[in-house]
Amino acid sequence: MASLGRRRRGLRADRTTFVLGGVATALAGAVVAGEVARVWRRGSAPLPAESDEPLLAAAEAVGETAVVASRGYRDVPARENALFNLFTSFVVTFISVRSVTTLLRGRRSFGPFRDLVVGRRHIHHYVPGILLTFVSGSAAIATRREGLESWLAIPFGAGMGLTLDESALLLELDDVYWSEEGIVSVQIALVAIAMMSSVALAGRFLKRGEQLVLEPTS
Repeated sequence: MASLGRRRRGLRADRTTFVLGGVATALAGAVVAGEVARVWRRGSAPLPAESDEPLLAAAEAVGETAVVASRGYRDVPARENALFNLFTSFVVTFISVRSVTTLLRGRRSFGPFRDLVVGRRHIHHYVPGILLTFVSGSAAIATRREGLESWLAIPFGAGMGLTLDESALLLELDDVYWSEEGIVSVQIALVAIAMMSSVALAGRFLKRGEQLVLEPTS
């Protein structure tokens, strides 16, 4: 009975979830802030100490960073492009799905969104998520084309987001999405975001280290 009572509690974030969310947010923010600071130092925008209007200088630096990101997205190696597409697709899908399921809670539909029921069976969104990852991952391995892999990373990341959002159901083998145990799904997704943000930061550090150590200075 005690276990059943816990199951009936609503989905609540505990200290671990808040810590993981803080870490994931901090790492993702560090990636963005680091690039803005890098462009600000090397770009045309005046530094805060050199400007009478630091907010305008910051806006100019952010705009220049957007131009740098757009140009870099087109010119970076396909592998880095694929990693960016995967990360972005995963984060956007996870946040979108969690938002839609929250809006659907207690109602039959919300706009074009509704629960998928086949017969008497509710089809959870981890099912299309697994299918997306299987199909896109298999296609990437089978084709081995760098240009195509960048695009296949988008459905692969979306499939990850759909699957990890319901990872607690797979672990518990029960529909615990809105129960106390369901918070594990959020925790796993936050860990994934933190790990991918760490990879992005590590890549930046390694590139800088290679420039300082391996490339000859003139």
